[in-house]
Amino acid sequence: MTREEKSIAIKDLTAQLEGVNVIYLADTSGLDADTTSNLRRACFKAGIKLEVVKNTLLAKAMEASDSDFGDLSTVLKGNTSMFIADTANGPAKIIKEFRKKGLKPLFKGAYINQEIYIGDELLDSLVAIKSKEELIGELIGLLQSPAQRVIAALQNQPSKEDSAE
Repeated sequence: MTREEKSIAIKDLTAQLEGVNVIYLADTSGLDADTTSNLRRACFKAGIKLEVVKNTLLAKAMEASDSDFGDLSTVLKGNTSMFIADTANGPAKIIKEFRKKGLKPLFKGAYINQEIYIGDELLDSLVAIKSKEELIGELIGLLQSPAQRVIAALQNQPSKEDSAE
């Protein structure tokens, strides 16, 4: 790869990182072609962009980016695949699902809403993160619950006709 090609690749990666709130990094080395194809298909269905990246180029793109990726560049060793998503737990769910069948993909780190997560032991915690839509749904359910109880209590009150009998 020439210097010019590297420069273009770094600019492309920097552009991809701009405005993104959810980035996961994982090691997908050693996956057979069928498993890799299934992983790509699962990411596509979930609206997650999956790309194998060169560590040095990604590190330079992180430095050039306006976002603060903190210590995330320290995990850029060996094979690195980058998952870019809109939902915070989407890539974690896919990685966890594929881990049921093997040791890979191995979670390295993530950048989620300006927070940095490093280490495979955090994968279960990241799966548990709720999306914005899930939180809104729970909040609406909590707000509706008291009203539903009042309505149910009113409906279960004996009417004057019932007490007259």
